[in-house]
Amino acid sequence: VSSPFFPPNSSWDAAYERELQTFQDIGDTGEVWFGEESMVRIIRWLQKHKVPLDSSVLDIGTGNGVLLVELAKSGYMNLTGIDYSPSAIQLSEKVRDKEGMSNIKLKVEDFLTPSAELSGFDICIDKGTFDAISLDPSDAAGKRQLYVASLGRVLKPEGFFLITSCNWTKEELLNEFREGFEILDELPTPKFCFGGRIGNSVTALVFQRK
Repeated sequence: VSSPFFPPNSSWDAAYERELQTFQDIGDTGEVWFGEESMVRIIRWLQKHKVPLDSSVLDIGTGNGVLLVELAKSGYMNLTGIDYSPSAIQLSEKVRDKEGMSNIKLKVEDFLTPSAELSGFDICIDKGTFDAISLDPSDAAGKRQLYVASLGRVLKPEGFFLITSCNWTKEELLNEFREGFEILDELPTPKFCFGGRIGNSVTALVFQRK
């Protein structure tokens, strides 16, 4: 399966290398997966539910780190971003430093094999990383299982998991995260019309760890 949103894993680094070069040349942060409305949607949900500003937040597959910058601008103080691409982390560090958000922590991590210190988060956010793992041609099903297991390790009991996906329906995500998580909320997302049928091109859900 291929997707216009997600290059194969081998080219993630190359994509971020290009964005890193572009940022150094003209200060452009590059692609924001799903666009800005997805970031606004996440932040609005956190604010609506009065999630404390000192809650520990993990951005899984942070990419250029723009979501963390927006969270910091909204007052969130305990922010960590991980990405398995060193080029992505280099880019997000430059974006963070340009914005003067020195309290954002960034590290190279493979979420499928997280380090021991990656634990105890109140909130985990995923915008497209689970999708990218799902498109991996080598054992995608096994990698999805590893992802769910990792999420159970890094997220505190009763912690929130906010996922935005363009590959999975609500029902499919409920099935993927049925072990150890329960759905709390479905966030409104843009709708598309195809062949007279209205559907959602993007699914955004909030789970709570049991």
